[in-house]
Amino acid sequence: MLRIETIGRVRVWTLDRPEARNAVNPALARALFDAALAFDADPQVDVAILTGAGGYFCAGFDLKAASGAEGLGWIAALDPPGDWDPVAQPVPGPMGPSRLMLSKPVIAAIEGPAVAGGMELALWCDLRVMAADAQFGIFCRRWGVPLIDGGTVRLPRIVGQGRANDLILTGRPVGAEEALTMGLSDRVVGNGQALTAALELADGLTRFPQGCLRADFLSARMEPATLAAALRREWVSAGMVKAEGAAGAARFAAGAGRGGRFD
Repeated sequence: MLRIETIGRVRVWTLDRPEARNAVNPALARALFDAALAFDADPQVDVAILTGAGGYFCAGFDLKAASGAEGLGWIAALDPPGDWDPVAQPVPGPMGPSRLMLSKPVIAAIEGPAVAGGMELALWCDLRVMAADAQFGIFCRRWGVPLIDGGTVRLPRIVGQGRANDLILTGRPVGAEEALTMGLSDRVVGNGQALTAALELADGLTRFPQGCLRADFLSARMEPATLAAALRREWVSAGMVKAEGAAGAARFAAGAGRGGRFD
């Protein structure tokens, strides 16, 4: 489900459910959350890379699992505490690590689709390397499934409010070149080369003095209290449309929407 490899001072996480386009189910979410905490605490590694197997990054949360007892139970148990500090009190999000604020950078190496919750995982990462045929998109818009993994919080900070509004409201696909133009991607490389390019980028980061790098990295980001408040607000907003989201997930699980259709 989650393959973990260490290359020099770089930790590589590979989502390995290609039969489901690496959609995240509760077991994979928990494994990725635990792996992120272990990486942050490990003095032998400085940078992590998140990628996917089989030519896919991640198709989001597994809506087949979401419509079942396991998925509904996982999501229902994720209410963040009222005094939550994302640094001192790490808690999982539906996709796993999406509520964490790590002290070390994470790079997304994206091949194929990074859509819905998969796009939110890529937004959680600090840098994004895309293959030429990779694609972002808030495709969950089609099914009434809200963004609950920081998409409404991080996307406006990365691309600006206007572009974020466009992507959030329309749910349209965004290719690699457009993503690069709007700052959603940091590198575009040839098909099949995203992981190689991300490893080169990560290796370059490990060569800098790490104390200074991490201090600047921390200073450039949102205050933990601000992040916690924004993620709680997103979670509460999503709770208002639970019935609509559950109905959409059930329609998808029953076979609607294959091949990108909205029907």
